[in-house]
Amino acid sequence: MRPIIAGNSTKKRFLLERMPILKRKFWPTIWCTGYRLQTIVRAFLKTVPPIKFEREIIQLEDKGEVALDWLEFEDKEKNKPIVLILPGLIGSSDESYCRHFVQQAYNKKVTSVVFNYRGNGGLTLRTAKTYCATHTDDLDQVIKHIRRRNPDHDGILAAGISLGGLILTNYLAKVGKDSGLKAAFTVSAAWNVFESCKELEQPINWFVFNRLLAESLVSKVKAYAQLFENEFEGKLDLKKVWNARTIREFDDSFTCRQFGYSSYVEYYEDACIYNKLHRIKIPLLCLNAADDPFSPAHCIPIEEAKNCENVAIVVTAKGGHIGFMEGLWPTGANYMDSVFAEYINAIFPAS
Repeated sequence: MRPIIAGNSTKKRFLLERMPILKRKFWPTIWCTGYRLQTIVRAFLKTVPPIKFEREIIQLEDKGEVALDWLEFEDKEKNKPIVLILPGLIGSSDESYCRHFVQQAYNKKVTSVVFNYRGNGGLTLRTAKTYCATHTDDLDQVIKHIRRRNPDHDGILAAGISLGGLILTNYLAKVGKDSGLKAAFTVSAAWNVFESCKELEQPINWFVFNRLLAESLVSKVKAYAQLFENEFEGKLDLKKVWNARTIREFDDSFTCRQFGYSSYVEYYEDACIYNKLHRIKIPLLCLNAADDPFSPAHCIPIEEAKNCENVAIVVTAKGGHIGFMEGLWPTGANYMDSVFAEYINAIFPAS
């Protein structure tokens, strides 16, 4: 079936005129229609384009470090737009979905840059601070750095995948018109984090997704145990962190302690984005699948988007989490890559 397009009439008309893909049906791979298969198969089967990035290390105001991986499109006759890509929870520029987005941008003759969070993408963690859905200061500094580095650019389009979409949307809601961006795009962002947790803590989803993500997060903290122990001086119960078996338990024992929340409840209330659409002041297009366990369909604010000036939401019936696999043997660019490519054209029609 064709995707649902939720937005006001002006927004829908703009998207349908400039993005033909939204007029056609999305047919998931016939042997991969279930959301778990869509999510898992993408991770193992989808190709990873062999892109040679130019890495730039950025020191932040608190002495922490992040990395920007650039793929420049050289065009001396014109100052090109820039695409800024924010990966998911444990992702980096090595992820297939990031590299396919970079490839799509390059095909459109647009420069792209992947934002590798603190401690990710091969970075050494320099301070006892990582990242979370509500901590947008690092993104703010990265955007300002990109603008200083490229003063004559034709605009920045930011694209956030999964957690990257949460960080990006919370940033846009916080800063309003002062985002420094021309437009934004998210894929598989969780609209209501409480409901995401409920779905991911169901037995099969816990076994297939949640426990593995929690183990990855715990492993990262273990690598820097002494750094966190010295910084928090007994205020952080590392044994409780080591025993976290879900993302919620990890956030409650670790993330909240870093970022000043009393519990995961306070953190998740702040992280939710379903109630922030009215605070978005630049064009934002969101792509979700109705069967995504990380972002349950009943949490997607369809009705709110219909009355929102700047936000539009595209919802496919199938696709899983960052899946959207189509074709008989889905190893290359898929539906979400094509939607992203056409959105680049819509925002930068001359690029």
